[in-house]
Amino acid sequence: MDSTKPVRVLRMKDLPYRVGFRPTTIYQLVAQGKFPAPHKLYPGGKASGWLESTIDSWVLKQAGQSKEANL
Repeated sequence: MDSTKPVRVLRMKDLPYRVGFRPTTIYQLVAQGKFPAPHKLYPGGKASGWLESTIDSWVLKQAGQSKEANL
């Protein structure tokens, strides 16, 4: 992990702009194990989110798989 980049937590409202899916699709993919599951932001709390680095890695992985499928 790059120590110069601050750790950022993304909430569901941020994800459609990052991954191009609506929240319902994201939740379906999470349930199918095809998208990273969110983490609770506070133990016992309701709020959850994703580390920006986790989402960035997932997007890059999907892009790589898409590129390989087109070869």
